[in-house]
Amino acid sequence: MSDLRTLVPRFTGLHVLVIGDIILDHFVRGKASRISPEAPVPVVSVQREEYLLGGSANVLSNIVALGGRAEICGMIGQDPMGDKVLGLLSMVGDVGKGIVRTGRPTTLKTRVLAQGQQVVRIDREETGPLLAGALERLMDWLGCNLSRFDAVLVSDYAKGMVSESTMQTLRHALDDARRTSGRPIPWVVDPKPVNMPHFAGASIITPNHHEAARMSGLPIRGEENLLAAARAIQDELALQAVLITRGSGGMALLENDRPMQLIPTVAKEVFDVTGAGDTVAATLALGLAAGGSMSEAARLANHAAGIVVGKIGTAAVSVPELLAALPPA
Repeated sequence: MSDLRTLVPRFTGLHVLVIGDIILDHFVRGKASRISPEAPVPVVSVQREEYLLGGSANVLSNIVALGGRAEICGMIGQDPMGDKVLGLLSMVGDVGKGIVRTGRPTTLKTRVLAQGQQVVRIDREETGPLLAGALERLMDWLGCNLSRFDAVLVSDYAKGMVSESTMQTLRHALDDARRTSGRPIPWVVDPKPVNMPHFAGASIITPNHHEAARMSGLPIRGEENLLAAARAIQDELALQAVLITRGSGGMALLENDRPMQLIPTVAKEVFDVTGAGDTVAATLALGLAAGGSMSEAARLANHAAGIVVGKIGTAAVSVPELLAALPPA
């Protein structure tokens, strides 16, 4: 078995393009000690609030935390929440060149927590296809800039950024960039089942086991069903590989005609699975861009996921943390 430690230092400087739905996460934290007289709901006394990058922007944060360089291509609104997104991104670096601002509001997810437990989530968003003008600007930027990157990661939250038009533009731009540069430029997808047909030709797709069941139309109750579901997705979309994340069951990797590889979880403690899929996709993209095999990149992603689920809230994994979690050579 290869030494995964040799791959991690190669992450430094690798340039990954993240395409997807940008979300602003809003956390309202406080205490609840009584029930409202107006309705049978807790009254939360707010102690602090914070805004964090979410959705595809959290994927970008994960890439940067692991030593890579990243830029994001997506849409935000001409509103105060969009300004907050740009402010948070500026703290990461010069990463927002591919962002288009439109009249559609920035997606905002507010989570109210009391004593560390989520009481309610409030979503403010407008989904559906992007307007023609915004879509044209995004596709122009994508076509002109894709050749600068070592990998592409599509982070789909089904808010409208992923469509037949954007993925077709990506596919053509990838073909051109690969042809002119001679580099493979891996294309990683963290999917939503509703957009499954748009991901044909991707290098690897990373559904969780619930998403894999929906995408394949097959129930997943054991390893035999797991293989059938992965094979159905791979065949329909002409993918190089399918990586199904299984929570406490670890991961399952199906690559071309090779036997399915079951990767057991390495998580020691699980406090919060929020954003674990973002960490998996980010680490996988960097591992492939660094020249790792599908198996090596998947095993690295499994170790990164095992770290992030031991943290509270949307979090990322650092290079020292990942190196410390990897087994010795």
